[in-house]
Amino acid sequence: MERGHQIDISNIAYFRHIYDGEQPDMRRLYEQAKVDQWNAATDIDWDQPLEGDGGLIANDLVDIYGTTFWDRLSEAQQVELNRCVSRWRISTLLAGEHGAMLVCSQLVENVQGQDEKLFQATQVVDEARHNEVLHRYVALRLEGQTYALAGNVREIFDTLLGTRAWYLKTIGLQLVAETFAVSLFRMLAESSKDAVLRQVCRRILQDEARHMGFGMLSLPAVVEQASAAERREMEDFAVWALNRTLRGIFPLAAYEAMGFDRNDIEEIKRFRRERAAGGDETAFRKYFRRDLHAGLVRNLRKVGVLTSRIEPDIAALGISLAPTA
Repeated sequence: MERGHQIDISNIAYFRHIYDGEQPDMRRLYEQAKVDQWNAATDIDWDQPLEGDGGLIANDLVDIYGTTFWDRLSEAQQVELNRCVSRWRISTLLAGEHGAMLVCSQLVENVQGQDEKLFQATQVVDEARHNEVLHRYVALRLEGQTYALAGNVREIFDTLLGTRAWYLKTIGLQLVAETFAVSLFRMLAESSKDAVLRQVCRRILQDEARHMGFGMLSLPAVVEQASAAERREMEDFAVWALNRTLRGIFPLAAYEAMGFDRNDIEEIKRFRRERAAGGDETAFRKYFRRDLHAGLVRNLRKVGVLTSRIEPDIAALGISLAPTA
């Protein structure tokens, strides 16, 4: 198994000579980050036993739940598939938090304002803690086993780490990847069968709201002052990040681990697409999709990146641009 990979980067470091703060709202975000710190080793009740059948997430978050594929599995196999899909989800989140830690360490160098630098330093700590807490969870509940780094996750973070402009990193990380993560952590916090996982997700959510807040505070002025070419670059980068994030979320490794063959997997993918297109999803999936899409549209629109030029690209991803109630 590959233990890691290198990315060739050329980052821009801005060494500030004046340390006075200039943005009160950003400074308040930094102050809140100091108040909200928690310890992954001691603030989670790691001794709570796993109750129920041994599954970790709600069964209706498994694509084939309620289908003939599910019915042909024994009860023990259903639990094992639940755990495989859980392992895939946690593996993806674990890799994402590690990638976010690396990107934010670059942002400490990239951004020019003192308040932005201080806040990004706190986000590096936050992402390190999320990496730690999810790794502890894997060790406790999943026998220390994770799936290999997914191709879309690798592409997203390789690109973010290799991108020089801080505002593009922020669009890709805080506006797209973090919004996706918030909706997923929120769904798991509400639906997981495991009290420990629910607790882990709620703790992480405390931090993620601040992380998205950085994008909301830092990007609008940059977008407003950008040239036409820079605006197009930001819009196109947002579309790219959305495509890579939303179109790479099938738990292929989990189904392969359970012995499903290629024909079965293709049929499961087709069923999944048809169910989503027809609105015939389970309650938790509908909640996740509605929460995610509303958050993406709201945040992209608020900072000025979602324009009529890219609305067709957004709609092609199945994201409704209509205001939510």
